[in-house]
Amino acid sequence: MSCESFSSESLKKRLESIGVNAVFLRFEEHTMTVDAAAKQLGVSRERIIKSLLFVDDAGLPVLAIVTGDKRVDEAKLAAACNAKNVRRATPEEVKRFTGYNVGAVPPVGHERTIRTIIDEKVLQFDRVIGGGGDVNMLLEISPSDIRRLTNSQIKNISK
Repeated sequence: MSCESFSSESLKKRLESIGVNAVFLRFEEHTMTVDAAAKQLGVSRERIIKSLLFVDDAGLPVLAIVTGDKRVDEAKLAAACNAKNVRRATPEEVKRFTGYNVGAVPPVGHERTIRTIIDEKVLQFDRVIGGGGDVNMLLEISPSDIRRLTNSQIKNISK
């Protein structure tokens, strides 16, 4: 399973074409980390979401989405996937499976090829901000749109 390379522009066009109310925010400096994004925006870490790619014991990719103040609990994620174990994907695997570089992976746009699990805390917010497809781009979107577009499971996967 491999993916072509994508950009924030291709993601923006796709979301616009299906009528998703998403806002793309471009910055001069990188926004690859929660701290960098929160600083650029002047918001709390929990308003930022992380889209982290894992690989299960069958070699299949799983996208875990958690708020920026939390970490993914790998045991909980594995249980949610009905897998014995999961591990963080390498930067090369992230690029191959998602089409995006580490630090730029958006929460949507790969739903046809990657199973997505959203931590239940993410749904407490009306709008969240995550990777926007490039290292200096963020995407503001509704968690309900993420859920709908990815056909994701909602589980407690954070610690």
